[in-house]
Amino acid sequence: MTKSKLFLSLLFAGAVGTASAQSLKDAQAAMEAEQYDKAKVMLENLVQKKPKDGENYFYLGQIYLVNDRVDSAAIIFNNGLTNDPKNIQLNTVGLGIVDLKNNNQAAAEQKFTTATSDLGKKDYLPLYFSGRALIDAPKPDFAKALEYLTQAKAKNAKDALVPLALGDAYAGMNESSLAYVQYRDALTLDEGLLRAKIGQAVITRRAQAYDVAIEQLNALTQEFAAYAPTFRELAETYRASSLKEDDEEKYKAINKQGVDAYKKYLDLTGDKSLEAKIRYADFLVYAREYAELKKVSEELAQNPDVDPKIYRYLGYGAYNQDKDYAKSLEYLNSLFAKMKPERIISRDYLFAGLANIGVAAADTTGASVANRDKGIELLKKAIEMDKDELLPEVAETAFAKYQDQDMAAAAMIFEIPASMPESEYYYDANYYIGEINYNLGQKKVAAEEDGKVYFDKADKGFGVVVAATKQEVVDKYLIPALYYRGFAQLGLDNIAEPEKIQGLFVPSFTKLIEVIKAKPADAKYNEYLVDANNYLGYYNYAKGDNAKAKEHFQATLSINPEDEFAKSYIEAL
Repeated sequence: MTKSKLFLSLLFAGAVGTASAQSLKDAQAAMEAEQYDKAKVMLENLVQKKPKDGENYFYLGQIYLVNDRVDSAAIIFNNGLTNDPKNIQLNTVGLGIVDLKNNNQAAAEQKFTTATSDLGKKDYLPLYFSGRALIDAPKPDFAKALEYLTQAKAKNAKDALVPLALGDAYAGMNESSLAYVQYRDALTLDEGLLRAKIGQAVITRRAQAYDVAIEQLNALTQEFAAYAPTFRELAETYRASSLKEDDEEKYKAINKQGVDAYKKYLDLTGDKSLEAKIRYADFLVYAREYAELKKVSEELAQNPDVDPKIYRYLGYGAYNQDKDYAKSLEYLNSLFAKMKPERIISRDYLFAGLANIGVAAADTTGASVANRDKGIELLKKAIEMDKDELLPEVAETAFAKYQDQDMAAAAMIFEIPASMPESEYYYDANYYIGEINYNLGQKKVAAEEDGKVYFDKADKGFGVVVAATKQEVVDKYLIPALYYRGFAQLGLDNIAEPEKIQGLFVPSFTKLIEVIKAKPADAKYNEYLVDANNYLGYYNYAKGDNAKAKEHFQATLSINPEDEFAKSYIEAL
């Protein structure tokens, strides 16, 4: 769930006080249509007209939460408690929501308990809003939400928003059948409750049946063309769908549809406020639409009092669009300095880590070791926060760097999945660490420099792969890993000084020959066999085992009778 949606459904209540019913209902209608700027003006007027009515403060605080203004929301809720001390339940719930946003679940639960104790027989709203808050929290507690919502339903079985929330809770628990029943019950109570119909489509999205969900949501946009929230859900469904697409062009095409849907959403809400633009930027972050994000962030940066999140947008844009890693790091460091830690998201650490590594990789002097270490530290922190989404992205970034021949950066980034044996990228990452470091070591040797640091890293990376027992890893990597590991070990050995040769490469090349011979004959392995036999022959020659040396050189000549290396040693023998 994106931050633009956070606590969205908290905004709608089933019953209101008679003194301000019509005006509050107008504000609620604007909220339901996600016209937050319009609703904010209404609620600010209500607070001025009726400063002793705590309910108005509660709804105004929700607007600030939608806009991620947590501190401002807390001030509003506290003002509600001060001005209406006899009706503290809703604003106490509001402060509990603030605690959830600040990742303080214990404090939130304490406030919800206070707000829902000693309620009247028909007083259900504190229960409803407490349950709703736990559904939409950064770390949802669906089971606890069900407890509150079930109590709310027992007190008022006619408010359609309660089964709607129950449906969302069950959907969050992947209880699709139970969720569908609750959405159906909500529509029975209020057939015009479009959010219940949207909820049914979202069930399909959660099952990753994206094409079906998109079809359902598009049908709703055609039937209810003026209802903005459907377009937002459609945009987020396109975004989720794009993440499963391997083809880059298809990925971009799907995301463009998502951006178009979100623009339509903004048009329908009529919200031109700074906060609306920030919510749009949040969507672009999650949709990975960095070109559009860069454009929007530069517009937002013209506002002197803009939220510190602007540094997030600028940092992401500088990294992805401009490839200016130093500038990206500058922006993201400003973000960390100006934004409260609880508002930092996993993707901030991701790009700060990648930017640090980009700076380190560009520094050929080796002076940026601190950037490298910091980059790896931040990438690990990002994955700890959101492993399911960010670990694949880190691995994909490493592969992209590899394909772009940015080998230094690729090797650094591969270290993350290469250190996680439980990861599906573990063996791939170790293989590429081996290959990259072997090639870097070769370049050092070609420049008449010491490449042993790289050969050692290559040896260790290939060693992980060679030790694998998973059949798919063996089939994919064992032969090339043994081959290149043998060469990396040659780089670590005293190959140029026969009297000092250790034979570090002997086990790798010996096993390589055994593995290839166990397979059906295939000419593509001939080069591997020639090299392995030649170096094993050379080793045995250096150790004085002429018979064994001759055996290996003859094996080479049986494959390639014109191999000069083997021929020269056969003659010497």
